[in-house]
Amino acid sequence: MRTTLTIDDDLAMLLHRRARERQRPFKEIVNEALRRGLVDPVAPAPVQVPQPHSLGAPKVDLTRALRMADDLDDARDRS
Repeated sequence: MRTTLTIDDDLAMLLHRRARERQRPFKEIVNEALRRGLVDPVAPAPVQVPQPHSLGAPKVDLTRALRMADDLDDARDRS
């Protein structure tokens, strides 16, 4: 069957490259790619849920972190 198909430029470039590499007609490469996509669709990757882990007690007093950052910014601004 003959039909007109609009293909994105990047996809067309990949299909033409594959046709050259395999020394086969462009239409065969397109048909092969469509068949693979329709018959064997790629299954979505399983969702990986991160598991929480305890990092233990902080080794730095985090209550002063913002004040320390402000002090560093002030020192930088003075120089």
